[in-house]
Amino acid sequence: GLLTTSMRADLGIMISASHNPHRDNGIKFFGPDGFKLSDEAEAEIEALVEATVEPAQAANIGRAKRIDDGRFRYAERLKSTLRSGQRLDGLKVVIDCANGAAHRVAPEVLWELGAEVIPVGTTPNGYNINDGCGATHPEFVAAKVVEHGADVGIALDGDADRLIAVDHRGKVVDGDHIIAICAADLRRRGQLSNDTVVVTVMTNLGFRLAMADAGIEVVTTGVGDRYVLEALNAGGHSLGGEQSGHVIFSDHATTGDGLLTALALLDIVHRSDRSLADIADDAMTSLPQVLVNVRVGERVPDIAARMAAEVAEVEAALGDTGRVLLRASGTEPLIRVMVEAPTAEQAQTTANRLADIARARFA
Repeated sequence: GLLTTSMRADLGIMISASHNPHRDNGIKFFGPDGFKLSDEAEAEIEALVEATVEPAQAANIGRAKRIDDGRFRYAERLKSTLRSGQRLDGLKVVIDCANGAAHRVAPEVLWELGAEVIPVGTTPNGYNINDGCGATHPEFVAAKVVEHGADVGIALDGDADRLIAVDHRGKVVDGDHIIAICAADLRRRGQLSNDTVVVTVMTNLGFRLAMADAGIEVVTTGVGDRYVLEALNAGGHSLGGEQSGHVIFSDHATTGDGLLTALALLDIVHRSDRSLADIADDAMTSLPQVLVNVRVGERVPDIAARMAAEVAEVEAALGDTGRVLLRASGTEPLIRVMVEAPTAEQAQTTANRLADIARARFA
């Protein structure tokens, strides 16, 4: 996205396995404004492809040109997001690049900013992207942090738009915690637009409670980074993201960027002179969250309305200490039942109860 706008391109294309195995490799499109294409634009492209459009002829095709400085342009732009002179000296960081897109640039940027860097997941071979490493397998970087006695572990996914962190103990710091930490820091420095953060319905209730205590408004969207981005743009907000570690700093980028998020988080740790563990523990306390998938005969897109009475009864019993979310999968005949409660046992029992009801009615 950054290079598409920087180089005045009409279209940017990223070959990406995202957070998936190599067999699910695909492509991601960016428009001239650096934003991902809309659903409507993607549908139009798909329709043109399906219509078997005649390919361009030899005299009317583009020309390929290798851009050798693209990586360096990107690195310098990311470093410029830190305040002038701010560095990461003294921090020992394990960076897991998931054998993906950031396998060269991420370790370089951290080293150039003064961190002691231990890179892993930096030997892509076309098949090992996200394979037992990266943001979808944070246990890998957690083990490396403990092994090397590092201060922080950073795990990107294959296309490097997500970030999951781990503290010096090897404990995972997920997207909810990362957004909470960054939101509070930006607000303290007067840089959180409208004192508002944008998250999805899957964000933990503990995050919302922490933001209320911090005087930060929360805007909630459906699941998906495009919906977060739409809300950011519509409201003129500066920070939003998902529990998965997909975080958008709209003052600096047009899409989620795991390395940008890593720099923001490491900068906070460095400036605070505190451990990530302490910062994360202070930022919020996650309530136990249980997700149960119920396979049904056919999709039930209005499941929340059709089980509204049962959900209301459960929510009344939980009060302000819990939350229930029922939604249909967008791609499969599944009902997703999510429950948050003060204890894991209560969350599991409640989720199972609602799942049994859904199964009996719709399976």
